[in-house]
Amino acid sequence: MIRLKVLELLQENGKTKYWLYKQLGMSYQNFNKMVNNETKSIRYDNIETICLLLNCTPNDLFEITDK
Repeated sequence: MIRLKVLELLQENGKTKYWLYKQLGMSYQNFNKMVNNETKSIRYDNIETICLLLNCTPNDLFEITDK
C-alpha cells in the first residue's frame, strides 16, 4: 500500500493541516480524505503543489507500507 506522509511533512515544516488546506483550495472533504490516506487517487497538480509548499519531492511525500 502506498501512504501519503503529508501530516509528518507538515509537522517537520511547522505548518498546520488547515494552512495546507487553504493553500490547495480543494474541498475540505476531499482534502481530509487525501491527508488521512482514504482516497484512491491524487491529482498530479496537487502532488506538485504539496511538494512546492513543503519543499519536498514526491519520494519524500509517499512511502510503501506492508498494510
